[in-house]
Amino acid sequence: MIPIAYNLRSLAVRRTTTLASVLGIGLVVFVLAGALMLSAGIKQTLGRSGKSDIAIVLRKGSDAEMASSIESPTLGLILSAPGVKKDASGSPLGIGELLIVATMDKIGVDGVSNVQIRGVPEQVGRFRKGLQIVDGRAAQPGTDEVIIGQRLRGRFKGLDLGQSFDLRKNRPAKVVGVFAYEGSSHESEIWADIDTVRQAFGRAGLFSSVRVQLSSPSQFDAFEAVIEGDKALGLDALREDRYYEKQSEGTSIFVTGLGVVIAVIFSIGAMIGAMITMYASIASRSREIGTLRALGFSRPAIMISFLLEALALALSGGLLGIALSLCLGTVRFSMMNFASWSEIVFSFSPTPGILLSALVFAGLMGLFGGLFPALRATRISPLSAMRD
Repeated sequence: MIPIAYNLRSLAVRRTTTLASVLGIGLVVFVLAGALMLSAGIKQTLGRSGKSDIAIVLRKGSDAEMASSIESPTLGLILSAPGVKKDASGSPLGIGELLIVATMDKIGVDGVSNVQIRGVPEQVGRFRKGLQIVDGRAAQPGTDEVIIGQRLRGRFKGLDLGQSFDLRKNRPAKVVGVFAYEGSSHESEIWADIDTVRQAFGRAGLFSSVRVQLSSPSQFDAFEAVIEGDKALGLDALREDRYYEKQSEGTSIFVTGLGVVIAVIFSIGAMIGAMITMYASIASRSREIGTLRALGFSRPAIMISFLLEALALALSGGLLGIALSLCLGTVRFSMMNFASWSEIVFSFSPTPGILLSALVFAGLMGLFGGLFPALRATRISPLSAMRD
């Protein structure tokens, strides 16, 4: 076999063309890795919103809280279902919530976007134990005070501590606190007293959803059977983690598909660039190739040598693209969640699987881009090369 050092020295000699190819492949890998990392971030953010031991109840036929409507008297029937956990006082652990989408002005750019406003009862902190007030204080029940998720802070007009915004026209609400909730999608919501939200949006006596804490995840089947078995109620029960998994599917598929399409288009250009680089290299080294053939190196050895050279070129670009994509881990990106038609803030989530997939993609680009030049090298005649 031809020493690999020969190919690496050849790449070093052609610095300009090598650097151009590495940058091109690095850009493709950066785009692909970024799209996959964003898709993983979407799944991770929405996945943290749900737990396996919590069940969410929606109106039958509703695929999201926004489309669901449950009357207040039904809450007691849901909480009395088997499998619902009780606290020390014997009260069932469950709450009804109302979810509304409001249009708000963005900061830093022209235009508006939808923001989720969640009406929550006074005992929400007892049910949602992961809730933490990181700045300010909790909102007082029965008032127009609200708390906002930390990912929303400063992204919309009026959404910062001490500022005010209109829930509805001539119905101002004041931000008195900023909360964190385990890195979940709830950190992209506004939380207000449920009665305040009902009055502001004309939803008196209604919930969007009811959540209950189960004694254990294994109790879900019994709970579901009772809730869905009563046809008069017209309700569906889902595991909360499964519900949010379904909510993330549309946005995740869109982001991944768009990123892959862009990466494939860019990769064609990068492979052409690598191919041109390898063809130019072979044209300028025909005498060297002829000498190698005269020394007894076989055509397969020549082909493998040049494929390894193209692979080294591509992997260098792949490592560069991966290094650049890791910088996205500190970036927060807001986009529309197609399930709720509201803006949610996500983070890019690098995982070992994504980084490895991006590197493999770079290697495949190098192999495909170097295949035809390598075949060209094997067809060079030793006698013709030495004569030239």
